[in-house]
Amino acid sequence: MEFALNHMSVARMGFAGLLRAASELGCIGVEVRSDLPGPLFDGMPAGDAGALARDAGLRLLALAEVSAFDDWTSDRRAQAQILMQTAAEAGAESIALIPRCDGGTGDLVMALRDLMPMLADHGLTGLVEPLGFTASSLRLKRAALDAIDTLDASATLRLVHDTFHHHLSGEPDIFAAQTGIVHISGVTDPDVQTSEMTDAHRGLIDGADRLCNLDQIERLLTAGYTGPFSFEAFSPDFHALPDPVGALRQSMEFIRTRGSAQAA
Repeated sequence: MEFALNHMSVARMGFAGLLRAASELGCIGVEVRSDLPGPLFDGMPAGDAGALARDAGLRLLALAEVSAFDDWTSDRRAQAQILMQTAAEAGAESIALIPRCDGGTGDLVMALRDLMPMLADHGLTGLVEPLGFTASSLRLKRAALDAIDTLDASATLRLVHDTFHHHLSGEPDIFAAQTGIVHISGVTDPDVQTSEMTDAHRGLIDGADRLCNLDQIERLLTAGYTGPFSFEAFSPDFHALPDPVGALRQSMEFIRTRGSAQAA
């Protein structure tokens, strides 16, 4: 397995801290976010940020995010254009496309049709991430894949398999061949109902995990997925730990050892 680190998991660190943490953990790359306090890359020029990551032996897997992308407007298009330009300057591989999550509906095909040539012009992949929340306009990976197939866009658009959102959606299918990246996090609160789970419940994966992460990971690997598994922990309790890197290392070891035992 290859691991990666989403900046959300170490949200209290700056960009340089994210790179140090990922290097210490032996990750292959990082995902950088535009929704954290402070400017993207801590205000560093995108080209310099990309060079810093490459010097650390890390890939810039993705920049996140174009939010509510399926509510496609001129403002949304401008937001996407700016993010793509930044990603291209930094040498990032993809950008994240996040659907509406306000109870409204979106026009998925229209948005993706307009995004396709923009992504191609910048040499980027679009990572479409369904959200399992009931308020999401795109809950199922199957719906995203149907739109991608309609547009014959598999060379430009890939799915995000998020173990948290996969659990919330109740979707049974695993689309390993169409998946560009996997986000992993665990929920260990024994009292919260699935319908009440929020991002704040998302910590690391251990023996108390309720999202069946090990099963999801095994199914993806068995089906041929070879990409990175990126830690995306939102929990404020995890963020407040004095040694989040040590906790991440323990979770990695748990996944490797328990996953190997389960596969055997």
